[in-house]
Formats: sequence, C-alpha cells, structure tokens
Amino acid sequence: MRLIFGIADQWLGLCRKPPVVHALQSGIGTPPVYAHEGLPDGGAGGSTIRRGIGSALSGMRTLNRNRQLLWFTLLAGLVLAGNIICQGALWYINWSIGGLVGPVLEFFIELATLFCFVFLLAGLVLSISSRKEGHASFFEGLTGAKKYTTAIIAWSFVLALAGMLLYRIFFYPGGFFWPLSSYLTIPLLQFPFTLNLNPSTFAEIPGYGGRSLLFWTYPYGFENALTFSAINLLLLLLTAFVVPLIVLEHRTLREAVVGSFSLMKKTWVEVATCALLLGIIVSGVFLTYLLVQAAHGMVTPPELLYAIPTGPWIALGILYYLALFSIAFVMATVGGIAALDLYRYAKTGQITGPEPHS
Repeated sequence: MRLIFGIADQWLGLCRKPPVVHALQSGIGTPPVYAHEGLPDGGAGGSTIRRGIGSALSGMRTLNRNRQLLWFTLLAGLVLAGNIICQGALWYINWSIGGLVGPVLEFFIELATLFCFVFLLAGLVLSISSRKEGHASFFEGLTGAKKYTTAIIAWSFVLALAGMLLYRIFFYPGGFFWPLSSYLTIPLLQFPFTLNLNPSTFAEIPGYGGRSLLFWTYPYGFENALTFSAINLLLLLLTAFVVPLIVLEHRTLREAVVGSFSLMKKTWVEVATCALLLGIIVSGVFLTYLLVQAAHGMVTPPELLYAIPTGPWIALGILYYLALFSIAFVMATVGGIAALDLYRYAKTGQITGPEPHS
C-alpha cells in the first residue's frame, strides 16, 4: 500500500524534493499541524490540481493508518439505510393519505438525515484534529461534537431547506432536471443490478394482502434516498469548511458560512479535483456491473424480464450493492479527511503532511 502511494506521489509531482517539516501553531485551538513547505509549482493550474489529488491521497493514507475512522463509514451507511426506510414509509403515507403530511414529513426526514451526517462529520474533524499520541479516537470526536449541537442543528436546518428547494425545483416530477434524472436511472434499471430485483416478492404481505413496506422501500424509497443523497453531497461540497470553522475556531453559524465561502474561493479547484477523483473511483466500481452483464451475454436477460429472478442473481445484486455502498462511504470518509487537509491549506497556505507516527 505504501509503495502504491509513493509511486502515485512521484507521478503527481508531489515528492520532487524532500519536504521541510515545521510545526505550525494555527491559533485556533488545535494541536500543532505538521505541514510540508510548499509544493513544487508547475504553473498555477497544475499546482492546484496536484494539491487536490494529493489531499485525496493523503486522506487515504490517514484512513489506512487510523482504522478507527471507519466508524464514520459504518455510521454514515446506517444513516443512509435509515433514510431509505423512512423514504419508503413516506411513499406509503403519500399513497394512503396524501395532502400536506407528505411534504412536512419529507422535510423532517431530510433534516434528521442531515443532522446525523453533519454531526458525524464534526466528530470526524475533531477526532483528527485532537489526536494526542498514536491514532485518534472517533468516538472521542463525537463526544466533543456534542458541545456544538445547537450550531449543528441550525446548520442542518439551513441545509435541509436548501435541499428541499433544490429537489422541488430540479428533481421533483415535472422539475427542470426531471427528464435528465429519469434518464440517469436507466443504468440502475438493468438486470442483475436493478432497483426492483423482485417486485412481485414485495407486492403482497403473505396471508394479508395489500402493499407491504418493503414494496415502497424498494425501489421507490431507494430512488428518493439516492436523489436526496446527491443533493446533500453537493451542498456539503459547496460548504465544505463550515463544520471545521464551527468546531475548530468556535465561529458562529453566520461567521462560519461567510468564512467557508471565503476559503472556498482560494481552494475551489482543489476541492473540485479531490471530489472528482473520489467520484471517479466510485463510478468505476459502479460500472463493473457492465462486466457482469457482458459476461452473461446480454444487458437484460429476456427470460428474467417477467419472471422471478433466481436466488443466485438476487444474491449477486445484493452483494454488488453492499460493495458499491461500502466503497462509496469509504470515499466519503476520505473526502471528509481531505476537506480538513484543504481547510488547513486555505488557512496556512501549506499542505498538511502525513500523520506523524507515535
């Protein structure tokens, strides 16, 4: 693993000269930060792109050294699973009751989901920044994040309002991007990794009749959860430095938002490059389903269009989903670590080096 990272750093031009290590006292209540003095410039564009890629690689190294941070990955995955179930229940409520109950519940589901994600992100930032000897404890970071619960709730409320607005404008049926979003779901509808692997199984409750919660959860709740997740990810990327400013510099919410946009102006290329690299990795894993379909000989086996898929195909689809979401949330964890690295760069003008060994 270290050899791979070393080769990647050499290829990206990150290690052309031995780094000069300094202890930087940031003055924001965090321990000294070990940083490399300047990266070799190959033009402004090349330098910013290398910093973005380097921050992603540094995040991978940090996660590899500190496996406790995988708790963030697991807990974030559980939050998404809860969101999927709630979205499925919301579909059932809309179908059975309708009215204004659905939009109100939709907002509260979005608010609760964002609160959990922002709280976990605050814990991740604090756990990395407050390391003493050896590896950081993620749960110690979560404990420290409790002091900022009020600010986290307020920020989650703002993000939830923005997310609902974007959803209604662009992704709601009839919205601006509704045809595009429908087109982008086509790859997900290809067997064996389809959003409705076996809809007939979920259509009736055995011995009762009627639509079960599983029917509404999969695929409808699943689709809604993915749409809101994409919106939430975009919002968190555009405001990547709000959480570090709140928990590390103890800024008010207004000051943190203003400060985040100010820092984002300096590092938007690095942030975009880092996000693009991590997105390419996740997309590469997603597109592996094409290999399975090509090996099968056709995109959608006609004998399975109107028949119940066999057990092995269902198991394959479920394992694929587990692998895909595991990689996606690992990359999200790396992105959170990289965001802190870029935040320190925006504050000090220097790239953070590898985590020092105990």
